[in-house]
Amino acid sequence: MADKTKNILDAFAFSFSPSSIAQTPASPRDAAKLLVYRKSDKKVSCDTFKNLAKYLPARAVLVFNETKVIPARLFVRKETGGWVEVLYIATKKGLLQVLADRKLVLRSKARLTEDISFTITKSDGRFYYLKPSFPISKLQMVLERYGAAPVPPYIKHSRKASMRLREQYQAIFAKKYGSIAAPTASLHFTKRLIVDLKRQSFGIEFVTLHVGLGTFAPVTDEQLKQGKLHSEWYSIDADTARRLNAAKRAGRPIIAVGTTVVRTLESAALSRSARRRRHSLRATSSSTELFIRPGYRFKFVDGLITNFHVPRSSLMMLVAAFISRKELLALYRKAMKRKFRFFSFGDGMLLY
Repeated sequence: MADKTKNILDAFAFSFSPSSIAQTPASPRDAAKLLVYRKSDKKVSCDTFKNLAKYLPARAVLVFNETKVIPARLFVRKETGGWVEVLYIATKKGLLQVLADRKLVLRSKARLTEDISFTITKSDGRFYYLKPSFPISKLQMVLERYGAAPVPPYIKHSRKASMRLREQYQAIFAKKYGSIAAPTASLHFTKRLIVDLKRQSFGIEFVTLHVGLGTFAPVTDEQLKQGKLHSEWYSIDADTARRLNAAKRAGRPIIAVGTTVVRTLESAALSRSARRRRHSLRATSSSTELFIRPGYRFKFVDGLITNFHVPRSSLMMLVAAFISRKELLALYRKAMKRKFRFFSFGDGMLLY
């Protein structure tokens, strides 16, 4: 890593105690702590998510990511008898592209069950490519039956807790399979909370962005140089775009629930056709490499609900673009003093 890149990333570093890393979600979900920061007067409040409506700006529209997390972790047994954990990434020409937690031997087999196995056909850098013993059309069924939630490595878990973890690591409204990580800001929402928000006339809308492996990968020299991040697929349908455009024109604040929604809305607002009309979204299904960092000027998003992110990450840079790096780190210090829990299963913030 170049010294310049290191210095940039170090500006988003902070120290934390391992005990502050949430290992399980709050129960119920909306019992998670909520830190509220109002940019206009720099007021900070602390509460719980079940009281979110008290702090939202009037007439706000909340936009959620309805992607669904693939149960992409599989535990397979090598021919030598040892267990390997593999993480399914994508399907490439009939082969499963995976990451493995230990070395795999080419042309050997790894067995999931007595009837299901994979042949390790090739490797490419850190990826392995596996040929399944079943038709690739049955992959989703196999993952549904045998897969585990692809939680980050800082969440300690046992294989016995697999099904419970899958439920915890999925938003209650998740609909469209495609992510290998959860849009974690959505995990705080319960049916009760969403009903309460609708009852108080807050808007609720849904878009889709499938979270890829790159979300949690370290920021690279090349990404900083080019100003582009990893590519992720997103979609906004015509009806949703129309309603969001009408809300924006009417002056209703647009609150993105999660950094993935920020990336989706801002990417759609940056499209060529959308740029012709200020503060306008275009219905689209496309991919984005948008890298939001300090200095970025937001085109559509007025507020953000997000978790507390790992140090030196692109996610921290995105949030710092919305307030400032100095303010963000100050909020993190305040959250630590208040014993907030951090990262995927942790507590969250409302910024507007």
